[in-house]
Amino acid sequence: MEIAYDIAQHWTNVYFGAKPYLEAMKTLDKPTDKYFQDSADDIIRYFLVNAKTWRGPIARRIKQELRQLLGQ
Repeated sequence: MEIAYDIAQHWTNVYFGAKPYLEAMKTLDKPTDKYFQDSADDIIRYFLVNAKTWRGPIARRIKQELRQLLGQ
């Protein structure tokens, strides 16, 4: 959840494909949570796939944090 708000603060024009996953991430507290039928891991993966247009040092740092949550 905290990471999602950090993303929203730093990525002002969120790509439309990433936006629903970012909103879903705002409702998750831990990697074992679910958003409807999708696991938190799935939501994070879908976000990362759709966040390729977000670049820069902050984007790299946050994406790395998300990958670490996934165990990658």
